[in-house]
Amino acid sequence: VQLQASGGGLVQAGGSLRLSCTASERIAGINAMGWHRQAPGKERELVASISSGGNLRYLDSVKGRFTISGDFAKNTVHLQMNNLVSEDTAVYYCNIVAGTGIHFGEYDYWGQGTQVTVSS
Repeated sequence: VQLQASGGGLVQAGGSLRLSCTASERIAGINAMGWHRQAPGKERELVASISSGGNLRYLDSVKGRFTISGDFAKNTVHLQMNNLVSEDTAVYYCNIVAGTGIHFGEYDYWGQGTQVTVSS
């Protein structure tokens, strides 16, 4: 299974971008879908996630600006990013975690990353 991320690019501060991620084939038993990011010289961090039960998590610095949405049947996840700031500059990676029963969370899929650059 491959995850294909798209929607990154160069935007001015205050602008918006919408990231999308789609799986190459159906993934059964998705537990959660999310977006992570990694800025130069920094560790990868979780930006937002959505669980199969509808629970949402956001990095504190993006709350109120970013919105995650997902279609578990279509294996797609989006990240709407508004009011972008220079600190949001990073490579963004989509992630899908799957597995049922004793295999809960066992399958961990990652996209190739899409660059988001915010100019100030």
